[in-house]
Amino acid sequence: MKRKVLSTLLCATMVVSMAACGGKTTTDGGNTSAAPAATEKAAESKAETTAETTAETAAKASEDAIVLTYAEVNPLDTIVGMTGQKFKEEVESRSNGSIIIDIQASGVLGTENEVLDGMLGGTGTVDISRISAFALTSYGGEKSKLLSLPYTFVSRDHFWKFAESDLAREFLDEPSQNGTNLIGLFYGEEGFRHFFTKDPVSGIDDFKGKKIRVSNDPVMVGLVSGLGANATEVAFTELYSALQTGVCDGAEQPIANYKSNAFDEVAPNLILDGHTLGAIQVVISEDAWNKLTEEQQNILMEAGKAAGEYNKSISEQKENEVLDALRASGVNVVDVDDKTPWQEATKQVIADNIKGQEDLYQKILDLAK
Repeated sequence: MKRKVLSTLLCATMVVSMAACGGKTTTDGGNTSAAPAATEKAAESKAETTAETTAETAAKASEDAIVLTYAEVNPLDTIVGMTGQKFKEEVESRSNGSIIIDIQASGVLGTENEVLDGMLGGTGTVDISRISAFALTSYGGEKSKLLSLPYTFVSRDHFWKFAESDLAREFLDEPSQNGTNLIGLFYGEEGFRHFFTKDPVSGIDDFKGKKIRVSNDPVMVGLVSGLGANATEVAFTELYSALQTGVCDGAEQPIANYKSNAFDEVAPNLILDGHTLGAIQVVISEDAWNKLTEEQQNILMEAGKAAGEYNKSISEQKENEVLDALRASGVNVVDVDDKTPWQEATKQVIADNIKGQEDLYQKILDLAK
């Protein structure tokens, strides 16, 4: 096209030259410098127009983007916080910025239960939330309850066999099927959960009579009671001060969360009983889900899959790094070589919470083989 334009310009120049010389043809080269100059100017103008159009399009895309608020009770530097950031990156990249994930971390939007109450109440404040799988227990999550039973998962590999199996989708779909109006996007984990206390502990006998913080969850209440301790319900956002003032003698969390929330400052004794693997689930409200096109819904699902794989790749390494740092800082870390007494003490809470789902629970256990 450029060659054709240049040829036309040259021909026009020759015609003008011939007219000026009375029709006489000349062999002198005409002044052709005007053609490239015009072409360069046109190219610059086109580039400027394209840049302006691109900027306008990007600005319009930003204005038209769907913003989904994502609640996270822990800081961004935890395993779950990093997983949320990965999900955000994947969604925004795959949607070319047409979907924005606004992460509100460190519990600024409330506890997991407060966030879930808001999502189910249709307040519109939170669209997506990262929750502990057992948080759904209080909202009719009978299947989710099985994931929080003590000593169910014998290893991380065991959990990921579940999370990557067809069985996991059945669990993720439970909230929407039982009318809870939540849709499960993906699973992850934040490491095994362990107890920590204000006073030194050396074994299970040291828990008798202690006030151990629990969330509003029957499984955790049963677990703590089975150990001979007193289950004390305290909001997670109030746990630090509860430990500091003696309202609680101890609590339990994954290692990364224990450190990130500075619980080691007020309860510097960590006993590695590994009673539960901290299974996490990311859920979206049906109201938010239904505002998305099918293509956008698929983007969230694919981004969730990528975030889950990322979670799997970092969890153990990050947990080990934190544990090493805790040991180095002087935290009294107690290893539990024999978990048999702990398992015996929690048999009743397992039996009480698998009623009617014995076969399903056995399927989870069988994945360890």
